[in-house]
Amino acid sequence: MLIMKIRASLVFLVLLGLIVSISGARAQSDREENSGNVAAPVDPLRPDVDEDKLFTELLAHNQQRNATLLGYTEQRTYKVTDTTGKVRAEESGQMEYHAPDKKTFVTSSESGSGMVRRMALKPLIASEIETTSGKQHHDSSISPANYTFELLGEQQVGSYRCFVVRATPKRQDKYLFEGKVWIDTEDYAVVRIAGHPAKKLSFWIERADFVREYQKIDGFWLSKKDETFVKVRMYGQKILIIDHQNYTVTGAKKTEELVRYDDGE
Repeated sequence: MLIMKIRASLVFLVLLGLIVSISGARAQSDREENSGNVAAPVDPLRPDVDEDKLFTELLAHNQQRNATLLGYTEQRTYKVTDTTGKVRAEESGQMEYHAPDKKTFVTSSESGSGMVRRMALKPLIASEIETTSGKQHHDSSISPANYTFELLGEQQVGSYRCFVVRATPKRQDKYLFEGKVWIDTEDYAVVRIAGHPAKKLSFWIERADFVREYQKIDGFWLSKKDETFVKVRMYGQKILIIDHQNYTVTGAKKTEELVRYDDGE
């Protein structure tokens, strides 16, 4: 029994390390290809877009978002499952964000393995809050300093028309990823990322893939769902799912007001 507890503890510590790395990255195995692709065909790229323009517009979008998003609340659910879908542990609550660097999480319900919640879910939530406040800083932005882009074409992702880009990290770093990024053709915001960490996380990790999806709410692109698939030596595959629902965006300045201000009106 003691051996099983130690092994389970190791698995979820490794799982936590993977999720923290991916959360910082704000992606090729069979799992990744199946999860990262969408059904729509990839169409030829419009002639007026290249990698430099895409990076420039993406960075401009991020700067505008940082300047205008003052806060939000969301209902968030974290759960660890096995490959059959059986939930091993689950924690739900309200995440609240106040610009520029404060997050709080209040648990409303929890179930399943107490050990998994203590060793994976609760440290994951705490790590996100610390990272937001700047206590753990890692340069993981999708920028020319960290990645090169290869434009692959355009593709429909749900209701969004996207540029499809292969992102290659410029260094082996567990806080960077390798894979694909889908960028909205109108807002130049990230709609979807699919990939794996740029650096092997542990001897115990045989494979690690993730998919992150975003949604547009009140003019802001915010997280929708994260799925991380981890295959651990001698323990099999586990899946961490984070669902983001019921957003309320608070105190956001209107983009039109910024435009008028920039024009000197």
